[in-house]
Amino acid sequence: MSTTARQAGKAQFEANKLAKRLRRGVGAAIADFGMIENGDRLMVCLSGGKDSYSLLDVLLYLRDKAPVAFDLVAVNLDQKQPGFPADVLPDYLARLGVPFRIEEQDTYSIVKRLIPPGKTTCSLCSRLRRGILYRVADELGATKIALGHHRDDILETLFLNLFFAAKLATMPPKLVSDDGRHVVIRPLAYCREQDLAAWADVRQFPIIPCDLCGSQPNLQRQQVKQMLHDWERRFPGRVDTLFRSLGNVVPSHLLDRRQFDFAGLKATGRPDADGDRLFDADESVSPDCDDNAAVVRFGTAEWL
Repeated sequence: MSTTARQAGKAQFEANKLAKRLRRGVGAAIADFGMIENGDRLMVCLSGGKDSYSLLDVLLYLRDKAPVAFDLVAVNLDQKQPGFPADVLPDYLARLGVPFRIEEQDTYSIVKRLIPPGKTTCSLCSRLRRGILYRVADELGATKIALGHHRDDILETLFLNLFFAAKLATMPPKLVSDDGRHVVIRPLAYCREQDLAAWADVRQFPIIPCDLCGSQPNLQRQQVKQMLHDWERRFPGRVDTLFRSLGNVVPSHLLDRRQFDFAGLKATGRPDADGDRLFDADESVSPDCDDNAAVVRFGTAEWL
């Protein structure tokens, strides 16, 4: 076998492993959090970036394998950014045979008019985009709104809230929208950003860069991303441990009186497994984990 053939075979082998890892992660997240039910109509929000392309790609695969029947419709919000290639997504989706809608709303001009130069635009842009997508979901009869946020987004949001909002919270895998009328899901919750970037290369998605938000040099999110990257480089496995901690919350060992009745806490004379022993290192820390520990731990077989 020639060197070229061996290299091609290795590349295909790695691509197959990556596909299985992503599909397993999405399937596990869907099953763990009850994201998709029989008869659902999913509105998949497609920005033109690697994450949303990967989300649609994996959901299309799982649709034919899933234990329940559901439909997909792709939606892109054309925010009228200068130079936005308006033909890329319609051409791509038409080739796939996926029902889609391109919603044209000039939020770009609104953001640029209201946000002073040098200030981050994310908050206003997000609010405007969210309101439009909720309306479109109503018009399309969508029962769920699927977003492309991944594991790294979830961890970055956790630290942004910790550092700048004094709040222990992040993007949940599933939530009810602000208006109480929509269910928002994040099927990529267990997927690593580096895997999604690699998958985008394998699939050769026609990526559309976002010049409105992602390129801002002063984003705190970029600093948090770099912090997590440095931690992972220096201490391999730390990011996986951090992520797993989000599914292992102990309210009695935090300080939120709304989540635990500290004032009413009394000695009962009975042993309590969540008492002082929770601090014992050999019970609370398990270093023997792999990259897919969250999926292995929480995942169920029927969606995989």
